[in-house]
Amino acid sequence: MKLKKSEKTPIRMAVKTKRRHVREAPALFPEMSDNPWFSGPRKTGGEHGDSMSGLTTLEVCAGAGGQALGYEQAGIEHTALVELEGHACATLRLNRPHWNVIQQNLDTFSASAFKGVDIISGGLPCPPFSIAGKQLGTKDERNLFPAMIRLVDEVRPRAVMIENVRGILDAVFEDYRQYVGAQLLKLGYQPGWKLMNASDFGVPQLRPRVVFVAVRQEYSEHFEWPEPSKVSPKTVGEVLYDLIAANGWSRARAWSKAADEIAPTIVGGSHKHGGPDLGPTRARRAWATLGVDGLGLANEAPSRDFNAAPRLTVRMVARLQGFPDEWQFSGGKTAAYRQVGNAFPPPFAKAIAENLKACLAVSRLVRVG
Repeated sequence: MKLKKSEKTPIRMAVKTKRRHVREAPALFPEMSDNPWFSGPRKTGGEHGDSMSGLTTLEVCAGAGGQALGYEQAGIEHTALVELEGHACATLRLNRPHWNVIQQNLDTFSASAFKGVDIISGGLPCPPFSIAGKQLGTKDERNLFPAMIRLVDEVRPRAVMIENVRGILDAVFEDYRQYVGAQLLKLGYQPGWKLMNASDFGVPQLRPRVVFVAVRQEYSEHFEWPEPSKVSPKTVGEVLYDLIAANGWSRARAWSKAADEIAPTIVGGSHKHGGPDLGPTRARRAWATLGVDGLGLANEAPSRDFNAAPRLTVRMVARLQGFPDEWQFSGGKTAAYRQVGNAFPPPFAKAIAENLKACLAVSRLVRVG
């Protein structure tokens, strides 16, 4: 089918303003064929969740449920969630006992029982493509794009949505992106890649993520990328004031006013690397400008007479990721923080899920007509 002026569509990038909000900027990546769709308005209602749409998704590499929660808020039902890590599976079951959580390696998982599912969604492991790692790509044992392509072939959903790190758009992976897109084209899908930022969708964090969407060719003309919110995200101080002041810290108000920007990207680390701290040296320096000690995590809020830069708790970091406070995390501090830090922010996931829902809803009406 004919594409929509994709060569003229800019990729949305993060540009620092007074509060690190983002706006349109010239494309930094020339491969415009990677992105055939315009950004468009979300076509659904409710701010805190919609009634179920009748659409279903099979989610892979579900982690702690950030993307799953966003899909649920958009009214899309999960037929199953596949995840290998034990604490993450426990987190999913703890918060949604009715979800069908399957603890299994994606390479050995067969999706043949899920034929007829509308969407395959998920967040494939980021280390193979992350600039924080060695960027081994296809040579990294954690690269699960081949498994994802196999599952799409088995299920033949109407749409696919996968999120990953910004590094996958680096020039070194251009051939691999084209390979992934070509495999989906052979299966009858129109693929596209887009770089977006969590702060575009109200998340108080500078968190760029690449989203891969593939829609069956007959539905493709109805899909649009979500438009950024016109409202700037809140600052770290605004978002965390009540939590940081929970134990009566006398300096909480002053700290809140000084922490007057959104958070830097929260780094969860991998199973091979990373612990309960806020990331490498550069990340910790960024946190220090907000009055946060990034060398570790705290078990609770500062006491009344505390007289230093505070450390964040897992709950505080989860709120900066867009999780609701009632969402619980299984495991100790390190395990819980890793789940939070590697999550896809629910409001971000909801925005994309809503546009997929709108696309497939239009397609249903067309088919019925």
